[in-house]
Amino acid sequence: MSRSDWIRLRNGLLFISPWILGFVVLNLYPLLSSFAYSFTDYSVLSDPVYVGTDNYERLLKDGLFWQSLYNTFFFAAFSIPASLAVSLIFAVLLNFELPGRSIFRTIYFLPSLLPLVCLGVLWQWLLNGDIGLINAALDPFFDTFNRIFGTSVRPPNWLADPAFTKPALILTTVWTAGNAVVIFLAGLQDVPRSLYEAAEIDGANFFQKLLHVTLPMISPVIYFNGIMALIGSFQVFALPFIITGGSDGPGRSLMFTATYIYRRAFEYWDMGYACAIGLVLFLFVLVLTLLAHFISQRYTYYQGE
Repeated sequence: MSRSDWIRLRNGLLFISPWILGFVVLNLYPLLSSFAYSFTDYSVLSDPVYVGTDNYERLLKDGLFWQSLYNTFFFAAFSIPASLAVSLIFAVLLNFELPGRSIFRTIYFLPSLLPLVCLGVLWQWLLNGDIGLINAALDPFFDTFNRIFGTSVRPPNWLADPAFTKPALILTTVWTAGNAVVIFLAGLQDVPRSLYEAAEIDGANFFQKLLHVTLPMISPVIYFNGIMALIGSFQVFALPFIITGGSDGPGRSLMFTATYIYRRAFEYWDMGYACAIGLVLFLFVLVLTLLAHFISQRYTYYQGE
């Protein structure tokens, strides 16, 4: 390597050194230390004691862990497709040349700018079974339904009924999908107009153009938003924690794996066990991400390939 190459390498490393330092301190070191602590009995207040694979054996027999993992998978299985579908629909609508679309773009993006704590407090009120705005809006429809069919059905108590707590949380996730809408919108505007014109010449209608032109051309954007939604859904913590007032919801229906890690680490000071759960969660996310990557290679189209 010549002297000029060494100089360019040195300058490049100097420019990215803040990122390298942040990655090592905030990502790599915590990951490696978590792996080490997962084999110990560590309460933070005392020195770690090596216990081998006891934490992982204990994890296999922990009913609360499996319940939290079930809640996490349930939430991910429904929130990811719901948020992607709603975000794509809004992005397609906002892509039309209609008056005031800039205002609507801003409106749809605003919820994603609010801090999660504020969103949690807001939805805690909206979902309240007695004074919540959602049930107040649903009451007239249920009253009409009851008069017609002679029933006494009432709107659900979203945060007190285990059957409705996770659907309520999925609703909040869909409502805060502004980031995905903006990314979808950027992808839609990058689709060549000539493809739509060729499809129109062949007699394609709106839905045929959407299915055979739009979706294939924005498949990399769908893949990106899907991966981000996958990672985010397995890390869900703040919204359910705030909405339930720091509890796990009725019947622990809103106890997710991230919440369980927090409780083991900072309420019971069982840091070694919490590290083991965190690493297992990391492996689940890693495997699902790699699986999505391999599947996407068949269905994702990149221009220029």
